[in-house]
Amino acid sequence: MPQEIKITNEEIQYAEQLLLPIGKTFDAERRDFIRNFNTIDLQAVPGGGKTTALLAKLLILERKLPFGTGSGILVLSHTNAAIDEIKEKIQAYCPRLFSYPNFIGTIQSFVDIFLAIPFYISKYKKKPIRIDNEIYDEKIKACVDKIWLHRFNLSNDTNKKVAHIKNNNEGLFYDVRFQFSNGIRLVKKLNGDVLEIKKPRGNARNYCDYSQQEKQEVCRWFLEFKKTILKSGILHFDDAYFLADVYLNKIPGIKTILQKRFAFVFVDEMQDMDTHQYNLLENIFYDEGNSVSKIQRIGDKNQAIYNSVKATDIWQDRPEILRLNGSQRLSKPIADIVKKFALYNDDTFDIVGRNECTIKPHILVFENDTIEKIIPLFAQIVRKNNLANSEKPIKVVCWNTEWSDDADLQDTTKLRLEDYYKGFKKEKGKPKQDYDNLKSYLLYYEKKQTLESLRKNILNAFLKILRLENINTTDDRSYTKKKLIDFIYNTDVQKYDELNLNLYKWSIGITQEKTNEVWSSIKAYTPTLLAIFNKTISESLDFINNASRDMRVEKTENLALTNHYIEDGLKIEITSVHAVKGQTHCATLYLESFYKKGYGNYESERLRNQFVGAQTVTETLATVKNSHDLIKQSTKMAYVGFSRPTDLLCIAVHKERFEKLLSDINRDEWEIIEVKK
Repeated sequence: MPQEIKITNEEIQYAEQLLLPIGKTFDAERRDFIRNFNTIDLQAVPGGGKTTALLAKLLILERKLPFGTGSGILVLSHTNAAIDEIKEKIQAYCPRLFSYPNFIGTIQSFVDIFLAIPFYISKYKKKPIRIDNEIYDEKIKACVDKIWLHRFNLSNDTNKKVAHIKNNNEGLFYDVRFQFSNGIRLVKKLNGDVLEIKKPRGNARNYCDYSQQEKQEVCRWFLEFKKTILKSGILHFDDAYFLADVYLNKIPGIKTILQKRFAFVFVDEMQDMDTHQYNLLENIFYDEGNSVSKIQRIGDKNQAIYNSVKATDIWQDRPEILRLNGSQRLSKPIADIVKKFALYNDDTFDIVGRNECTIKPHILVFENDTIEKIIPLFAQIVRKNNLANSEKPIKVVCWNTEWSDDADLQDTTKLRLEDYYKGFKKEKGKPKQDYDNLKSYLLYYEKKQTLESLRKNILNAFLKILRLENINTTDDRSYTKKKLIDFIYNTDVQKYDELNLNLYKWSIGITQEKTNEVWSSIKAYTPTLLAIFNKTISESLDFINNASRDMRVEKTENLALTNHYIEDGLKIEITSVHAVKGQTHCATLYLESFYKKGYGNYESERLRNQFVGAQTVTETLATVKNSHDLIKQSTKMAYVGFSRPTDLLCIAVHKERFEKLLSDINRDEWEIIEVKK
């Protein structure tokens, strides 16, 4: 632990000059946090500038490196995007912070590098090939497709039962996880229930479940199956946390080493951590209050909607909590509304809107036959308030987006985003590392200034072909990109030069939108590649030629245009609430949507008391089954969605629900507009 750190006004001014607009300074709330180096929680309201305050603290701390004890700083967040933002904003000013003994990365990368991989090497005497969900599922599929080859010295009767499960419940093979809790056990997904084997139902009249002994035998099969996958070097992200738990249990001194390595630990977006991530960080760096590290958890418990919105929160408050109640994003009219939707709002909670704008939040009241007029009306309101030319984006958001069942799509009592905007098509997320067909590798890649991401994608496609053809290294492991390149170089330098030239030509061709020509060229080259290994195309034929198995195969430009409403130069993006978490908009339209049944189906029903200014979420509502959880989930989603805009917030509510539940709403706070035909 370094000696006591004191921050001067001059040091804070240095950070202000680098991070804030000219003339802006940190207020007392933020200065209190910047100067605090105790184990604390920082709870910040939307637009509270928590990340900027953290960056200021890091800029100042970097000038005091190296610490006399040889310790460093650990900065963790949940996503690569958050880490990239930190690097983009301050790496040029504090290079020492991004080198040993410091570490800045995602929680997953921390667990992989410091815990899972070292333990894996110590146990198996080799590195894992990859820790990645996509290739893990690919490995499971390869095993399941040839499941009769994996007997594990168990009886034929047990193998038949496993085959029966495969034919009726194949998803179970992908879901099995190891979990360490006073010993190793099998669970169905991490943090899930203990794996329970059930006989798949056939003819109901003749149904008879497996006996307890039969279940134990089948469970033994799954245990050996999972151990085989782990030993192969293909790990699910969840496996990394399992290995980390075992490592810390078997060698408790690792915890002490990590605490001495990192004097200060900063965890941004703490509310997004899942149970296993939360527990791991608490075990290592809080250590029941005995840790020599000082850990500061930063976030907003009211915005816990990462991936899915959960009713249960695992983040338990520290004895010392600092708050950032001032929002630079929100205006006073919007802030006064948003704070009514905060689940966690004790006496110290407030949202003070500091953006100077006086536009009241709007409720747009629509009927079934005016639903398609909502977004055009929103565009009119944007123009009326002179917001159309704002540099900040204008967006329409909705909790639930698409229907998986056509029957629901035809039900006018159930609404999701595609019912409001017929052209909406859910985006498939960022480019992946692996796809179901060769062409997808050429269509989906990170758009960068260099050709490197395209080169990597094409090489990843070749690695997939090698895996499908069961072509492995001499130690029977899957090839990596480096090992593939090295092998070809050592085998035939002329073939190595040919591949490099092709990779360049193919990458250039894709940037010139000649994807089909590149696809044909790679297909023609693949036999040459496989010939180096004395192989021909066999198991990979469908992967190479098929362009339809992966639903992502479509023009990304068309997808981007589909999800926008464009009118006379005004471009409004149509998207989900999850997609805009953390963003700042000029104007936001929130469309209520159907989410399960119980204490109403829509936000206006479940949150009617918040809309009219009263608190709703109390334990008394738990008398209605699941209603309490549904209200909490809806509250979190509304809180995130409503807190995006700086100037204009609009919420669309059906006329029937509005007249029944919100007719006495405070019209001094809300502007009510009926959507006309």
